[in-house]
Order: sequence, then structure tokens, then C-alpha cells
Amino acid sequence: MRYFLIAGEASGDLHASHLMRALRAADSEAEFACYGGDLMQAAGGKLLRHYKDLAYMGFVQVALHLRTILRGMKECREAIARWRPDAVILVDYPGFNLSIARYVRREGICPVYYYISPKIWAWKEGRIKAIRRDVTHLFSILPFEVNFFKQKHHYPITYVGNPTVDEVSAWREDHPDVKREDKLLALLPGSRMQEIAHNLSRMLSAVSPLLEAGWRAEIAAAPAIDEAVYRRIIAATNVPSAAVTLLRGDTYGLLARATAALVTSGTATLETALLGAPQVVCYHMAFPRLVRAVRPYFLKVPYISLVNLIADRAVVPELVAADMTPDNVRRELEAILPGTPGREAQLAGYADMARRLGTPGAPERAAQEIVRRMKARAGDSLNH
Repeated sequence: MRYFLIAGEASGDLHASHLMRALRAADSEAEFACYGGDLMQAAGGKLLRHYKDLAYMGFVQVALHLRTILRGMKECREAIARWRPDAVILVDYPGFNLSIARYVRREGICPVYYYISPKIWAWKEGRIKAIRRDVTHLFSILPFEVNFFKQKHHYPITYVGNPTVDEVSAWREDHPDVKREDKLLALLPGSRMQEIAHNLSRMLSAVSPLLEAGWRAEIAAAPAIDEAVYRRIIAATNVPSAAVTLLRGDTYGLLARATAALVTSGTATLETALLGAPQVVCYHMAFPRLVRAVRPYFLKVPYISLVNLIADRAVVPELVAADMTPDNVRRELEAILPGTPGREAQLAGYADMARRLGTPGAPERAAQEIVRRMKARAGDSLNH
């Protein structure tokens, strides 16, 4: 069967590539065309457009590049119409993907499956109308989404497990000898320039007293950010620079070695928990007091970290916007260092979170269910 996949950023490219390999294992005649990235191409997909051509975030960036995005959507629709896939599989990236889903459903081309749901439980809940109308079936990677979709919106979905569990498990199997180190702090200030500018200097200021007392800090550098950016921030912060190093391409290794971590929100909080590093989640941004005031009106969930959302309680501390000050970060960090009750409580919370996520095998379960549904659909067509 023919599968057309669409992913709009790096993590989607990674998860889609694993799904493609699982689909080929379940369907020996699988063919793939995709809007995605290098990993999807390496998994056997005919790459029609790279996600970097269309990956714009925020209202201003989207507005400035609207013509490019609209042209990309038009070309994607035309490619689907020409190739006539047996299924379209969407991976996150809702602004683009829901538009494509509407087109595919309207034209009656094929079923539309969504792998990694749009996070409508956090914002833009109104998108449930488009999902219900245009998506044949949705596969969830977060266990709490099942009740949200089924109970609140009466839209049945399937939880298949979380691919980050697979990725961390595979890494651990390949690196059995990596051990926790003493007095090592992992700093994960984000992957985008704006995140790093807002967060890294505050993180460094928070850990400065520990660095002066003999601790070390390693910064997980983002692939697309020049080293000079980090060096400028380190130099402008009053920290012993010899105690701070940059690390690229081994974030899992860093988290497996670190005594504790300071982490911006996102999948990194989940990775940190699965790798067993106690953490403080901290996320600063422009106009922090305004953000704190309006947050309840826009964000529909009580937490920003996946750890707390999955556990359904405050396992890790969250310091967001105006609450992310060096003093607050330092206080929360010291509360999870070795020998503290806070550290043991957080590790117990990690175990509860991991239990809720379940075992590895998310791509395989999703692929097998997609193929099962496709075969059932083909059987129904023959019978009619």
C-alpha cells in the first residue's frame, strides 16, 4: 500500500521515520512519499519537501512567510492528488496538517490517520470539529488524551504508547555502562534562539554558587545554534566559565550522567524523567508578568511539563514566566539534590509516570493498527 506522511519539524521527522519502518515490517509492499525530513528520507520515503522550508512558528513568523506556507500546502495537495495514496498519515503540525486532512476528506482520496495528536487539550480546543470531520482515526502518544477525546468530545482514539519510551529504552540498551555522576548539572535551555536567550543566562545565574563550590555544568547545545551564541551568554553571566562546557549530540548521555537538571518545557522534560535525572522545569519569555496574568485564559491545563500532565500531579516544580528567577530556580534545585526528601519524592513520581506511559513499542502498535484498518477497509470495499 501507498502511504503519504507529513511531519513539520525535527521531532515529527524522528517519530515518523520510526513509524515508517514499522509500517514496512507490517506491510512488505509499503511505499512512502512524504513532506518531512532527512530521517524520513533515510527510512525509505520519497521526500517531496523538507520541513525546514515550512517550519515557521509564532504569529509574526507565520505572517511574514504566509505565501511560502500557502504555496507549500497547495503543492502538497497536488502531490497527494497525483500520487493517490492508500492512506495519508499526519504527524503533529496541526496548522498545516488539518488543512491537508480537510482536502483529502473532501476529495474522497483515502483515509486520514493522525499519529501524535494536536495538543488541543492545551489550546485551540475548537480544532476538535476539524478532527472529528476530517480525520479517520487518531493515534495518541499521551495516555491522558484518551479521556479528553473520548469523554469530553465523544471522539474515540487509540493510545499506542509513547515513542520517547522507545527511544530512551533503545539508548539505554546501547549504553549500559553510563552512570550517574556527582556534582554535575545538566542545563537544557531550549532549541530555538529565543528560548536560549531568555533561559540560559537565568539558569547560569541560578547555579553560579554551586559552580563556585566545585560543581560542573554541561549545556545541551541545539544543533542549529552556533557555539558563539552560548559563549556570549556564558561570558555575560557571572559564572566561573571553566566549570561550564557545551555538549552537542549527546543529550541522553548528559541526562543519564547528571546529578540534576534545569530543563525548558517540551519533550525534554519527559526525556529527563525517563533517564532518571531530577529536574526543575523553568521557562522564561518576553513580557513575563503579562504572560502570568493571561495564562489562565489561554492555557487550558494546569501544568506545562509532560511529566506533570502524564502523572496528573506536580511531580516536578515548574517556574514559568515571571516565576523563573535565579533565586527561585536555585531554591527548587537545592530541594532535589542528593540526600533531600524532594529528590526521592520526584524519583517516585517518575516511576508512576513511567507506569502510566507503558512499555516500548508505540510505532509498531500504531503501524499494525493502521495496516489492520486498511485491510479491513479493503475487505469491506470488495464485499460491496
